[in-house]
Amino acid sequence: ENFPPIGDNDVKVQVRACALSWIDTELLSEIKLQKELIPVGREISGVVLEVGRKVTFFQTDDEVVGILPLDSEESGLCEVILVREHYLVRKPEKVCWVEAAGTVRDGVRAYTALHYLSQVSLGKTVLVMDGASPFSTIAIQLAQHRGAKVISTAYSTEDKQYLERLRPPVARVIDVSNGKIDVAESCLEETGGLGVDIVLDAGVKLYSTEDESTSKSRVLPHKHDIITLLGIGGHWITTEKHLQLDPPDSNSLFLKGATVSFLNDEVWNLSNIQQGKYLYILLIIPILEDIMEKLSSSVFRPQLDEPIPLYEAKVSMEMVQKNQARKRHVIQF
Repeated sequence: ENFPPIGDNDVKVQVRACALSWIDTELLSEIKLQKELIPVGREISGVVLEVGRKVTFFQTDDEVVGILPLDSEESGLCEVILVREHYLVRKPEKVCWVEAAGTVRDGVRAYTALHYLSQVSLGKTVLVMDGASPFSTIAIQLAQHRGAKVISTAYSTEDKQYLERLRPPVARVIDVSNGKIDVAESCLEETGGLGVDIVLDAGVKLYSTEDESTSKSRVLPHKHDIITLLGIGGHWITTEKHLQLDPPDSNSLFLKGATVSFLNDEVWNLSNIQQGKYLYILLIIPILEDIMEKLSSSVFRPQLDEPIPLYEAKVSMEMVQKNQARKRHVIQF
């Protein structure tokens, strides 16, 4: 009702699927985008209904997929939505709506971590923490596709069984669910004492005295473990925004010539508006197209839950925001 007029660069999309992702309210507050009501659902796939007069990439009836910008006023959980054309790419015919929407964000994260921050390549050894999560699954498959040897950690028996069924297989699955396995020792053993080239964590313990009452804290490696298992010239890609390195930590990294990079999902959206637009066009659009190609050719096989009807979206989003969802939740229209 009262649908706004279509802008010159807008594409009107009939949404067929929308993935739910955790909302970083702390980040939104820091960049002054926090508000009382935050739109939910930014990864969408659908059919083009209408295009603005300056749109050149798409036409009516095209099947598309994309990510709404961080400052979007609209939710992807709508039957029809207006999207700027440079936030969309074509969806391959072989890729279903749910897989397209459910993979696009994890694909961008994986490319950011393994292509832009660490340049994974043939012969490298990569440690991917929490390998059975939706994001880590895509990261494992991208690293293997680039010719890397992958080691992964499992947070439960079910995760371990899932990772052992992956094809091509990971080199080693380290089950850390009981808290008794030394990740650093296992990785050094697997690499003949040389250490791994790239570490992609899923959170770390910053202090030895941290509370280990939760199942999550028990399985997280300590930051010293990650520094220990890094090889010469290694890259540590961390998702821990509050990471603190003490002088001995920095000295260990210095002696190894190793680097630490921070994986920020929204880095492409945090430039100023004009630069951000060009970053998206020049860097993200080719990535999105490559993600869809790899989905179409089954290089990427995402970790998705069963498609969820719209009336269950509220309950599903609550689970996602509380980090209670082990698979990617996608709403299907």
